[in-house]
Amino acid sequence: METYDAVLCDLDGVLRQFDHTVQREIEARYGLPLMRTAFDPALIGPATLGLATEQDWIESVVDALGGDEQARRAMAEFVAVPFTVDEQVKTLLSKAKERVPVVLVTNATDTLDEHLERAGLTGFADAVVSSAQVGVAKPDRRIYEIAAERAGAKPTRCLFIDDRPENVTAAQSLGMTAIHYRTPADLTTALT
Repeated sequence: METYDAVLCDLDGVLRQFDHTVQREIEARYGLPLMRTAFDPALIGPATLGLATEQDWIESVVDALGGDEQARRAMAEFVAVPFTVDEQVKTLLSKAKERVPVVLVTNATDTLDEHLERAGLTGFADAVVSSAQVGVAKPDRRIYEIAAERAGAKPTRCLFIDDRPENVTAAQSLGMTAIHYRTPADLTTALT
């Protein structure tokens, strides 16, 4: 294993997984473009930058989907889709935590603390950098710099893990070693 002074890890799509099959089923049942609409940067962006609440985002999606009761029910089901914590990833990060700080770096809304609590992840990481709290979101270079600062490490001494290629590229542009996450096997060599 190469040595790093800190591990910076994304939350959604790496440590926390949503059931995309259920999301697609809800979309099909209601005949509404939930995924595309909910994650439209114009709608989700303000919430991930702390300029709007998660509830404001939900309302904006409902409005974009027609604003009727069907849109409201569909969005309520969509945001209630269960998630799981990938126990393999959690174990690998726990092992890394024995040697270096682990910082979660996530584009999130104002309800992140509640989500971490529901997932049993409150206090799991040494620090959490939420885009909604710091006012910048991945792939903005500043969020990576904030995460490295919170870890007490130079960016060039950080390992960054994310499931989105554009976020990995942004981390690499700061000199971080970065892993494009697809499966826990992607992390085994780097974290053990």
